[in-house]
Amino acid sequence: MDRLMQFLEYMNHADLLALAFFGVVTTAYTLVTDHSKLRARSISAAIDRQRENWMQEARRREFRMLDSNILGVLVSGVSIFASTNIFVIGGLIAGLTYNEELSAAFSSVPFADPITPGRWSIKLTLLLAIFVYAFFKFAWAIRLANYCAITVGAMCDPADSGSDVAAARAKTASRLAALCGHHFNRGLRANFFGLAVLGWFFSPWIFMAGTLFVVLILLRREFFSGALAALKDTP
Repeated sequence: MDRLMQFLEYMNHADLLALAFFGVVTTAYTLVTDHSKLRARSISAAIDRQRENWMQEARRREFRMLDSNILGVLVSGVSIFASTNIFVIGGLIAGLTYNEELSAAFSSVPFADPITPGRWSIKLTLLLAIFVYAFFKFAWAIRLANYCAITVGAMCDPADSGSDVAAARAKTASRLAALCGHHFNRGLRANFFGLAVLGWFFSPWIFMAGTLFVVLILLRREFFSGALAALKDTP
């Protein structure tokens, strides 16, 4: 209770409104894109269908070096984001250590609202939580990609590609690949929302505008992008 009262003392009404707006908008976006019927029309669902096509083709291939190379590229891409997030997390922890000096310095930035050390710590803590969450998503995506690689290696001989066992193993590999993509997308999404939180250091109104802008960008890419149109035209 004391911590809550201290938190409320640091925050003004505009900050609380912006924080609530951020929570509602990000939660609503996640529910729409991941847990509603609209997900079937998203680019994530379209690429999941291509992952299933990929694994069905992989089970018929005599040599699966191509599939191994693709999985290696996917792991490398996710690893880059995971490594980058580690550096970001380290920088944010350093920012918390020197909150008084940095909050005073940032208050002199043009167009930035004056910020107390307490409010600086709260805003940095939110950013830190977001990037830690993203790191865990990226790390889990890497593990899922490795599990997918193992299931690809366990696929039956091409001569038995028509068997139920071969179909089941290909289905498992495609599901693991889809889960890997899902958690990777969650990590990327967190990074986007972390960029929106940066606006909070200038003003709660910029924070809300940045949150709305990020959501509109993500919605466009998820449901109205040229990439989605191309995937819809692909059987």
